[in-house]
Amino acid sequence: MEYKKTALLSVSDKTGIVEFAKQLKKLGYKIISTGGTAKLLQKNKITVIAVSDVTNFPEILGGRVKTLNPKVFGGILAKGSKDHLAELKKHGINKIDLVCVNLYPFAKTITKPKVKLAKAVEQIDIGGVALLRAAAKNFERVIVVGDPKSYSKVVGRLKEKNLSKEDRKKLAVEAFARTAQYDTLITNFLTTEKSPLPSFELNKSLRYGENPHQKAQLFQEIGNEYPNVANAKVLQGKELSFNNLVDADFAIRIPADFAEPTAAIIKHANPCGVASAKKIETALENAFCCDKKSPFGGIIALNRPVNKAVAEFIKPLFMEVVIAPGFDSSALKILSKKKNLRLLATGNLKAEPNEIDAKKIGGGMLVQDRDINIIKAKDLKIVTKKIPSKSEILDLVFAANVCKHTKSNAIILAKNRATVGIGAGQTARVDAVEIAIAKAGTRTSGSVMASDAFFPFPDSVEVAAKAGITAIIQPGGSIRDKESIRAANQANIAMVFSGVRSFKH
Repeated sequence: MEYKKTALLSVSDKTGIVEFAKQLKKLGYKIISTGGTAKLLQKNKITVIAVSDVTNFPEILGGRVKTLNPKVFGGILAKGSKDHLAELKKHGINKIDLVCVNLYPFAKTITKPKVKLAKAVEQIDIGGVALLRAAAKNFERVIVVGDPKSYSKVVGRLKEKNLSKEDRKKLAVEAFARTAQYDTLITNFLTTEKSPLPSFELNKSLRYGENPHQKAQLFQEIGNEYPNVANAKVLQGKELSFNNLVDADFAIRIPADFAEPTAAIIKHANPCGVASAKKIETALENAFCCDKKSPFGGIIALNRPVNKAVAEFIKPLFMEVVIAPGFDSSALKILSKKKNLRLLATGNLKAEPNEIDAKKIGGGMLVQDRDINIIKAKDLKIVTKKIPSKSEILDLVFAANVCKHTKSNAIILAKNRATVGIGAGQTARVDAVEIAIAKAGTRTSGSVMASDAFFPFPDSVEVAAKAGITAIIQPGGSIRDKESIRAANQANIAMVFSGVRSFKH
């Protein structure tokens, strides 16, 4: 075969590289390669030329220097002008028309527990970054491919002979974005030996944002392998929207906080029902009973795999997303009939210990630790004459831990480890109490109440007493705590302080 063009392939992530190389061969490309990439291609009977044969210089310093040579970078950076081509000929340099490089896994290395500085430093790519930047700079002549996800698209366009200048420019932008993220990650790590802010890479563009007139993209955190929405496996359904992703993220955090089988139903980033039970199907049914109107078009999140019983319960409902550790075959068979329902599998849920919560504001960014506090019975301080029963303690702890995931001002009413009424996102706390009571209706009597912050006035306690609420959990800390305690004592209601505020803005 007479080769018309030359491709340089040097990848750390070998995903799809063999097939990509085969397709490039069919398109008439000569392939130059390095180290492990060359060995893999040769093992698959793909003829390659070693970089050392191009440079007439061996790889040295344990592979630290391989491609850093004028015969490589001259071939990449030369424009198609007569003077550049003449200079290449003078120095015996051949043009390189396509560069496919992905970088050493620095992000994956530094996320490992107790990683040593020396080991991390060895995963700082030098030649790869230089190759990407050189090819991206010369995008008008050179095709730069830095992501295995781009292989099929590039091959398709090359086959159709319609890889446009704009396509090349987009690939160059992706390459520069990749090297910028890579350098930021290294800078953060070397500054503190622990990145204060994660680095992200573009996962995909979304159809639109919160509303159709807003553009949106999903960026994925580099190196984050904890179970989460961004890396969940999509088993079926329509493409996830901006709002689906936001709500699914809120949703999965609730059952992740509970050891027992727990189900949460989310709508507009607020729970409309949460329950724990011995069986996951019972938990889901009890969560749904909290508010049967609000879940329409909502999201279900579970901390146990979806089984046949759960799938049968979901079958008649209109839901947007179901997210869970997994789905058994019988559940998938039932839910596959709901073609538009998105099913997301996360794998076994576990908390990310050092996760941060970041919020963009005009001209800056706010960064804080994620609220991973979980209230336990031993944390409670009884402040009233009446002592809560063991079952009330269980419900108080359950309600307080749901309250943490509810927009402030937030009130949760619960009974038998299931929410019966939720008041969320109110500017007056007593309004949240009244909304929760209205949602619960006759189920209010005998329930317990959780508040995400202290009561500034005794009015919320007085309203709760009239509705038949038997016990209250709140952080405490108000200058009027004594008034709220007095109101609880007068109504013969048990009250406990958790000492922990759980605002969620």
